[in-house]
Amino acid sequence: MFNRNCCGRQMMGYNMGMNQGMVEQPVIEPTINKCVEKEFYHEVPHVCPIHTHTVNRHIYKHTYTPQYTCSEECQVVNNDCGKCSNFM
Repeated sequence: MFNRNCCGRQMMGYNMGMNQGMVEQPVIEPTINKCVEKEFYHEVPHVCPIHTHTVNRHIYKHTYTPQYTCSEECQVVNNDCGKCSNFM
């Protein structure tokens, strides 16, 4: 079923044989709204501070090594048997 009276054309001169040669004004139809969805991606830089604390442990292992020393003493012992005349 087709309605020839759609958009008011019958009132604008589309009847058979009537108003031939007449320039018709354009029919403005209802606005068709289109929805276009767009996505925009943005890079947002974040600074994540990371602090490293280093603890240096200086561990001393004590070792003991003997260090030997020595000393020397010279002693003179005089065995004096008397005078030289005793050997004669």
